[in-house]
Amino acid sequence: MKKALILALTGAAAISLSACSENSRTQTEQAADAIGSDVKATTQNASDDVEAATAKALNSAENTMDKAGDKLDRAGDRAAAQADRAGDNIDRGLDHAGDKIEKGTNDARQATGNALVRAGEDVRR
Repeated sequence: MKKALILALTGAAAISLSACSENSRTQTEQAADAIGSDVKATTQNASDDVEAATAKALNSAENTMDKAGDKLDRAGDRAAAQADRAGDNIDRGLDHAGDKIEKGTNDARQATGNALVRAGEDVRR
């Protein structure tokens, strides 16, 4: 009977250990699943954060480029306006110079004509 009792206790202990083992396996699997879910969630959050930061940086760069383009457009417009004013000044200067040359030519023609008339009168006398 002593042997039967020892055998029964050993069997009960084995069953308890096997149940404990099964319980431990289940808990380990659940813990592993939880860790896997946490890793997946953390990875997804990190990926989302990187994507958001990248989008923000690209938007910032795009805005900076747009502002730079606008400044270049305005600078080009100012340069074109200054070139137009310079061209207008050159035109006025050339017109003025042309008027002076024309007046000088007329004065020279008049003086030459007068000189020829006087020379002709001198020759007749």
